[in-house]
Amino acid sequence: MEELAKLISERTGLPAEQAQAAAQTAIDFIKSKLPESMAGYVDTALNSGMVDEVAAQATNLLGGLFGRKQ
Repeated sequence: MEELAKLISERTGLPAEQAQAAAQTAIDFIKSKLPESMAGYVDTALNSGMVDEVAAQATNLLGGLFGRKQ
């Protein structure tokens, strides 16, 4: 999660403490939308160094959901 918080801080300019809170909020939200058996995959992805890839995919998905033109 530290890597995700750092990425949030870099991309948004938030101080580290606020970026950490934002990261935890995002992770908790994502886990709440997944079946319980899948929530562990979120932790695995975050702890395996895949944050940049996951963040890029999430950005693309969320951008599409909110009408970003590609």
